[in-house]
Amino acid sequence: MVGWVTALKFVPWGDVIEATPQILSAAKKLLGATRKGKVDASAAGSIADSAAEPSLPTDVQLQRLRERVLQLEQEQLDGAALIQSLAQQNAQVIQAVEDLRQRNRRLTLAIMALAGTCAGLLVWVLSQ
Repeated sequence: MVGWVTALKFVPWGDVIEATPQILSAAKKLLGATRKGKVDASAAGSIADSAAEPSLPTDVQLQRLRERVLQLEQEQLDGAALIQSLAQQNAQVIQAVEDLRQRNRRLTLAIMALAGTCAGLLVWVLSQ
């Protein structure tokens, strides 16, 4: 447990929190660009020349390539959505850690005040 606490002290939380909106924005832009940038399946004709199986008719090869492009587009969309989800979860974790750090600081100050009060009471009792 002490190792984690020590490691967390070295993290520049202010910088991390400041960068979180930029990370979310970048993930949203990536998702938007991925959705807008779908490749037209008819552009796969040049790919068919280099990757085609010679034993299949051209129409079948072209259809397979179109299906593969659509599958890759869907995988890209899924990946971008996953990245956005992870960025949002990361932002939530960072906010939770920041809240815990602030609570820890307040508790430390309260304990110090309580210790000072106890020491003062002890001195007062001993002086009576």
